[in-house]
Amino acid sequence: MVSFALPPEAARRRVEVYARLDPVIVKPEIILSAIDLQRLGGISFWDALIVRCAAIAGCERLISEDLGHGTVVSGVRIENPFKTA
Repeated sequence: MVSFALPPEAARRRVEVYARLDPVIVKPEIILSAIDLQRLGGISFWDALIVRCAAIAGCERLISEDLGHGTVVSGVRIENPFKTA
C-alpha cells in the first residue's frame, strides 16, 4: 500500500481549494504570442510566456523583480516588490 504525506481529508480540502481556481492552460496560440512578444518586446521567452498568461487571466499587475518596474506589457503593469521608493 502506498503511503501519502497528507491524510485523505487534508488532501481533499486542498483539491477543493485548487478546484476554485481558474488556471490558464498553455496552448500553442499562447506560446506563439509569447514568441512574438519575446521578439518585439526584447524580453526572454519565459518572461513573455508569464506576461501573456497573466494578460489572458485578466491580471492587472504582475509582481516580478526581473522585468522593468512600472512598465506595462500586454496590458499588465509590472511591479518589483523590492524596488525602493
